[in-house]
Amino acid sequence: MNTIITIGRQFGSAGKEIGSKIAEECGIPFYDKELLSRTAKESGFCEEMMEIHDERPTSSFLYNLVMDTYSFGYNASSFGDMPISHKIFLAQFDTIKKIASEGPCVIVGRCADYALSDFDNVLNIFIYGEEEAKIKRISEKYNVDAKAAKDMINKKDKQRQSYYNYYSSKKWGRADSYDLCINSSKLGIEGTKKLVIQAIEDFENR
Repeated sequence: MNTIITIGRQFGSAGKEIGSKIAEECGIPFYDKELLSRTAKESGFCEEMMEIHDERPTSSFLYNLVMDTYSFGYNASSFGDMPISHKIFLAQFDTIKKIASEGPCVIVGRCADYALSDFDNVLNIFIYGEEEAKIKRISEKYNVDAKAAKDMINKKDKQRQSYYNYYSSKKWGRADSYDLCINSSKLGIEGTKKLVIQAIEDFENR
């Protein structure tokens, strides 16, 4: 197997779990929060900073200026006055490319599809779900009522959308930004995993 799989996902669609199961079945590395740890290690940013900015664009100049004191000078001379959120994005961008050059893997979120647009062995997947199913899933996972779950979903998806649209040249969640879009509410976690694995096989045999 030689394919890198990137997964964009709506909050509550089980995208992370599906990605993890695909990686496990294919026997390849899986990167979600692991990507933050590796970027922190290789760039000099502390992991807490990575978490703060994880898939969250920040346009506040003052906030970026204050947070910049935590950057530990990741290539400070060349980055100059660039906001901390941009520095973190570029550090992640570099790490994603490094990871992809090491071999097949599954990478969740973080504009990985955009970062790897020059690679020809990448399959870009977007996983979405029906509102009712997502609310039920988030309610159970975080032990909150339906209204709180719906608010969490809307907030998280808005963050992911604005991050993706800000840093990439594509539109988050739009079919023409990906190779395959799947409704996990229709197929379930196992069914979605099987469909992606079949797509990987077809992609490799093309």
